[in-house]
Amino acid sequence: MSDAYSEALIVQEVAPRDGLQIEKQWVETEDKIALIDGLSACGFTRIEAGSFVSPKAIPALRDGDAVFNGIRRGQGVIYVALVPNVKGAERALAASADELNLVMSASQTHNRANMRMSCESSLAGFGDIVRLVQGAPYPVSLNATVATAFGCPFEGRIDEDRVVSIARTYREMGIAGITLADTTGMANPRQVARLVARVLEYVPSTDLTLHFHNTRGLGLANVLAAYDAGARRFDAALGGLGGCPFAPGASGNICTEDLVNLCDEMGIPTGVDLQKLIALSRTLPALVGHEVSGQVAKAGRNCDLHPAPEYARAI
Repeated sequence: MSDAYSEALIVQEVAPRDGLQIEKQWVETEDKIALIDGLSACGFTRIEAGSFVSPKAIPALRDGDAVFNGIRRGQGVIYVALVPNVKGAERALAASADELNLVMSASQTHNRANMRMSCESSLAGFGDIVRLVQGAPYPVSLNATVATAFGCPFEGRIDEDRVVSIARTYREMGIAGITLADTTGMANPRQVARLVARVLEYVPSTDLTLHFHNTRGLGLANVLAAYDAGARRFDAALGGLGGCPFAPGASGNICTEDLVNLCDEMGIPTGVDLQKLIALSRTLPALVGHEVSGQVAKAGRNCDLHPAPEYARAI
């Protein structure tokens, strides 16, 4: 195996937040907690455990405070909370979130649909959150997401210069982590490789994360393109759950167990136990009330062999 794939790939599990936010069937608080604890036991070092948004906007995650206060904090695990504003950030800090994830779209139209404000207003709010975190009673890291970084269902393709400019603005505000999100699965590998390389070149010293959706079947191909371009951290959701409730056609995230299986097969270290992950994924249909899109949980690992049929053994 070439050394090109020897560097570890960090998987940030987002099913408890991005995965569950659009589910119609209510998932009980204790079941959310059990899911997060199960993910911690699989070896993840980063889990987006919930969000602190208006319960009117995202009713499926209205119990974020109870979830964060109920989980067993795994040693070395960073528990991330998505926050839309200062009020959400205050709630997240009260619940001892390790990292706050802020979101703004590169598309003005999508930002107005998703955040109910202009991009300029979002950035002003980010400044308030940065100042709040600087005065927090414990160390808290910040990540900011550029949603619709590869395309918008309302505006089409997004100018790469705009994405780079937003990422640079985040960094200048003192935000260390930046996520490029393919919110509606419009990215292709060539585009991904080009934009990742540009962001890493023009916004150095950035903790870069890629967030892909598998809407058009290119999710894992985009991961490899981003990895080859230098990205090492990726969001994924158990079972391929999720989607943006404010973006038409935004089907699920890339599937965590499918991604970990890809990495295992290619010799890319992740630190995640695929066997435990598959077992956890197989509990999802009962939890959410429908089948999920992941493939490996259905097919099993390549090393999971089956007995030959009787007639074959008799020949």
